[in-house]
Amino acid sequence: MATTTLEAHEVFRFLRPDQVRSLSETAEEVTLAAGSVVYQKGQAAQHLYVIIEGQVALRLPVRSGVSVLVDQLGAGAMFGSCVCMDLATYTLAAQCTEPTRLLKIDAMLLKKLMDDDLRMGYAIQTQISKIYFQRYLDAMHKLQAIVMNLAVEGETRVT
Repeated sequence: MATTTLEAHEVFRFLRPDQVRSLSETAEEVTLAAGSVVYQKGQAAQHLYVIIEGQVALRLPVRSGVSVLVDQLGAGAMFGSCVCMDLATYTLAAQCTEPTRLLKIDAMLLKKLMDDDLRMGYAIQTQISKIYFQRYLDAMHKLQAIVMNLAVEGETRVT
């Protein structure tokens, strides 16, 4: 199953069959219930995840029990360790919002494969960077909308 999921994802289409096999041997399919925490902000970033089915919310914890929703991800989405940036810890928390099946990929093994095959590594790094940068842009647009709404509300109260 891991091999099929890897081959189907746009990021992994650059892998040779032996590389897919190597990654698949250590990848694990995980089934989690709604409300299950995939990882917390600050935990060691050891895995990259692909959603097979279900939904995962990426949140930025700000105070005890309070967090800001950064993104809601569905089937096919990738999240977790960004092997391209060498971040030691997760910068957000990830939690399932419905029953979810994930493919859990060893980030260090993927990084090693990328380092050993620089052409493939560059192609994968480019794809992952596009995904993460688009997520960043989407989050900035959401933040801008919130700020604009606050500014409009503030102007309404003043007049």
